[in-house]
Parts: sequence; structure tokens; C-alpha cells
Amino acid sequence: MRKYVGLPRIEGRAARQAHAGLPEGTYERELGKEGFFGPATHMYHRHPPTGWTSWEGPLKPRAFDLTELEGEQASPWDAGEVLFNTSVRLRHWRAPKAMDHLARNADGDELIFLHTGRGDLFCDYGHLAVEAGDYVLLPRSTMWRLEASEPVTALLIECSNGSYMLPDKGIVGDHAIFDPAVLETPRLDEAFEAQRDEREWRVRIKRRNAISTVTYPFNPLDAVGWKGDLVPVRINVRDIRPLMSHRYHLPPSAHTTFVGNRFVVCTFVPRPFESSEDALKVPFFHNNDDYDEVIFYHAGDFFSRDNIHPGMVTFHPCGFTHGPHPKALKNAFRPKKAATDEYAVMIDTRDALEIGPAAAKVEFEGYARSWQTPKDDAAQAAE
Repeated sequence: MRKYVGLPRIEGRAARQAHAGLPEGTYERELGKEGFFGPATHMYHRHPPTGWTSWEGPLKPRAFDLTELEGEQASPWDAGEVLFNTSVRLRHWRAPKAMDHLARNADGDELIFLHTGRGDLFCDYGHLAVEAGDYVLLPRSTMWRLEASEPVTALLIECSNGSYMLPDKGIVGDHAIFDPAVLETPRLDEAFEAQRDEREWRVRIKRRNAISTVTYPFNPLDAVGWKGDLVPVRINVRDIRPLMSHRYHLPPSAHTTFVGNRFVVCTFVPRPFESSEDALKVPFFHNNDDYDEVIFYHAGDFFSRDNIHPGMVTFHPCGFTHGPHPKALKNAFRPKKAATDEYAVMIDTRDALEIGPAAAKVEFEGYARSWQTPKDDAAQAAE
């Protein structure tokens, strides 16, 4: 294994253990490489590292309120593009009650996260009942369509360069976070049989972001059997059992759900706060020096963020320090509750993301200023 050129050193006042036992009156900031897997140094500052008074230039943190995007899109290929690069594309889809065609993504694996609603998904492999909080992973070029019984909004996360994989869970073993046995696969059941008909069906295929349409005089979802290990899977956020330590705040990478090529998808679900008195209870300040970070807020009370509600997306580009907002920082060691109450999807990308036209329409312009300490709090701190 290659060793980074630096050597562990301690200078001045510093904690012996990261994220615990901070020197009195200090704020910890982590500078790290390779996300949270590489070499790192912890700085201890007199002031919060996010205590800026203004932001200028394109690097600023951004937030987008996707709930303000209006209108249904008949096809997932009409969904609003939020963020993208050569490895991953994020789209926001307000689905119709029933798709009148089949979709097929020839550009990559499609990961559908249902934010609201429920319904039935039919694909080459059979039928899946789906509901809010579900991830549905469709391998590249799977034909599928959705029938919604309740209005569906979804975040579509395309793996454009390679395939989705499960994370290496290391010393905690394959059954941690979620046992692969909880992954559900489509069934060739009565609902699948009932959806077959002999009318004309169109298949809209996306390749290089251009759409081609193939028409069949019958429903091509007509499989009578299949075998193999290339198959769609479904898992709900309720099935995820988060890793935690009662004495140490784990980094977001501990909550990885799927791994793409040059990006990861993590899931934050409710968990008890750390019980050790000297351990941080909120995300630590850190530099995002190798990855762009995106969080989609699904449900609950987002304890480390202010003025954020379900259906919003935050975007923290690589190259600046970020961490909890001032209100959360007050409770860094003594939270008011015993546990978190949040569900969120995080996407960390190795390559820079571009802002899509859908996100540009619904930007929350004041987000960069949301780290500023309220005037009343600043006055108290000065006394």
C-alpha cells in the first residue's frame, strides 16, 4: 500500500482524538484527501471556519428548491436536469399517473429514488410495487414504465460511466447497513401478467442524451422467465440500519449505499446521537477538497441545516470549508433530542458538477449567507 508523503505531527493545542475532546473554545476543521478515506489533518480554530460575512464568485454553496418545479413530465427523459457531469446526471421527475410508453436508458444504470407517492413499476424482469423512500436500481438498457396510484416525484440518479455496485463494508461485514437479502427483485406475478396486451407500444431510448423511438405491435414486456445476477433491485430507506459509534461522529462515507464510477450515493437515516459527553454530535467542519457534495432532503428535521425543507437540494462544490449552521452548532455537544430525525440522499462526485437548467430556475439565492451568525447571537458572543 502506498503511503502519503506526510507524517503524523501535532503542533500547539489539539485534540488527541478527532471529533472529540476539542480544546476549550476551539472549532475543529478536517482537511482530508480522497473524501474521508485518505490522509487528513485536523485544525483547531478560534472562530467557526464558516464565519464569513460575504461570498463572491462561482464557488459559493448553492441550494435549490425542487418543490417549486411545476408540471408533470410524461417521460423520465423530459425530467428537469438538476446537476450533471460525465459520470452522473441528476434529474427531478414529476411523473404522470401512467406512462403511455416504455423508457430505456442506454446511457447508464438508472437509480430512481421515490421522494413522494406510490405505484407499480413494470420492467423486463417483472413487477415491483414501489413507494416513497424506495431506491429502485435499473441496470443499463432495462425497459420499464411506471403506473402511479399516488402522485410520484422522484430523483433520478444516472450512473453514466460504468455500473452501480454495493460498497465494500470492510471489517463490519456484508450484513452491516443492510443485508443484501433485503434487496427485492421484480416478480413475474399476476400484476405483470395483467399489464401485457397486444396493442402498439413505443419504447423511448436515451443514448448520448438523444431520444430514439422504437414501436412494437405488441407489449415487449412479455418475459415468461429469467435467470442471472444482472437484475433490478429495490430497497427502502426504512431497511437501512446505519453504522454509528456512541463515542465518535462517523463521516458521511460510513453511510454509503451505492457506489458508481467516480461518485457515491449515501443515505442518512435516523440514528441516536453520540452519548459520550466530549464527542461532537453534529457534522464536523471539513474541506471538500476532492469531491463535489450534493444532498437531497427527503423527510424529517434536518438538524445541521437551517431554512431547508424536504424536496430541496444543497450543492457544496469542491474547494471550500463547510459544516453545521450556527443554530446546529449551539447543540454540537448537547443536542436537544436523543436522536436525529432525518432522511436524506447524498451524492459525492469526484468530478466537478454543472448546474442544470431545472436547478437554475429554483435557486435559493440566500443560501451562502445562511452560515452567518444571527445578530443577537453575535452580540451575546461578543459580551
